[in-house]
Formats: sequence, C-alpha cells, structure tokens
Amino acid sequence: MKEKITSENIKAIGPYSPAIRIGNFLFISGQIGLDPKTGNLKETLEEQTEQALKNLEEILRSSGLSLDNVVKTTIFLVNMDDFQKVNEIYSKFFKEPYPARSTIAVKSLPRNALIEIEAIAYL
Repeated sequence: MKEKITSENIKAIGPYSPAIRIGNFLFISGQIGLDPKTGNLKETLEEQTEQALKNLEEILRSSGLSLDNVVKTTIFLVNMDDFQKVNEIYSKFFKEPYPARSTIAVKSLPRNALIEIEAIAYL
C-alpha cells in the first residue's frame, strides 16, 4: 500500500505528492530550487541546485531518512553546459558510494527553473 509523505516546509506546486512510500522505497518528486520560506525560486543555477538538494534532504528527514538512503537520482537540466557545476555542488551533499544517477537535458522546467532533481530512497 502506498503512503503519501509530507513535509511541513516542502509543498507540491501541482497535483502530486512530494513523496510516496511503498514497501521499502521512497519515491521523491522532482525538486526545483524553491525557497520553502518565501516560495520564490533561487536565482542562479548554483543556488537552485543547492536549494533543490536541501529540499530533497528535508523530505527525507520528514521520513526519518537521510541522503545516505538515496539509491537513485535523476537530474533535469535546461543547459547541459552546467553539468560540471552541478557535479561540484552535488558531490558536497552525497558521499561514496554515490547514488546511481541520470542527467537529462530538457527544454524547460516549471517556474523557469534551471534544474530539477528527483530521487528514490531505500528504507
């Protein structure tokens, strides 16, 4: 049976759940660089990347988990030239063994974000 996971701070901006737990897995919806305190999108790619990862961390924490539980991430980038910048920030949040990961170039993202990151965690 699936269970909706909510966080006091992280709210969905559409008709979807921030996260769903089913069995021993937690599926976290894509997070963009929205500041949960203001509801505003951070300005730079670096700020958006860091905020998206902090938002993932908050959802994990509300489930009693941490980034160490993440087994797979998917990153959506508006500009693949930003790949290395994202890697630098990403590596500050995750440690080895790093989660499996895909990075996909997209034309656009909600609210004109530059990056979106989704994750799957194992409980």
